[in-house]
Amino acid sequence: MNEQIEQFLAGEPHAVVGASADRAKYGNKVLRVYQQNDRRVYPVHPTADEVEGLKAFPNLASLPEPVHGVSVITPPPVTEKIVQEAIQLGIRHVWMQPGAESERAIKLARQSGMNVIAGGPCLLVVLGFREP
Repeated sequence: MNEQIEQFLAGEPHAVVGASADRAKYGNKVLRVYQQNDRRVYPVHPTADEVEGLKAFPNLASLPEPVHGVSVITPPPVTEKIVQEAIQLGIRHVWMQPGAESERAIKLARQSGMNVIAGGPCLLVVLGFREP
């Protein structure tokens, strides 16, 4: 798992799918941990205009540039759709945060050759999230 995490974190930018303006939600905390570690990140939310001072995008296809990896904080059925979109866009790294993973999403991602992190540690622990 450590090698998978290193590969995921080796490039930039990243997208956070399920980004939230609500600071109590993990979709917000994951976005902020990227910011706290001076990493380029794009929030993805279907209806938000902005999250944590960053322009939000409705889906991965609308991002202004290709991303190295995607952190997913969505319900499992949505995660499956996100993985399908990521595959179509050629994204090679996906980190399903605890609670977002589904067997189908993991299988789809692995079959496509993606570096998949699921059922492991949360990005907040790995990068050291700090509450303000």
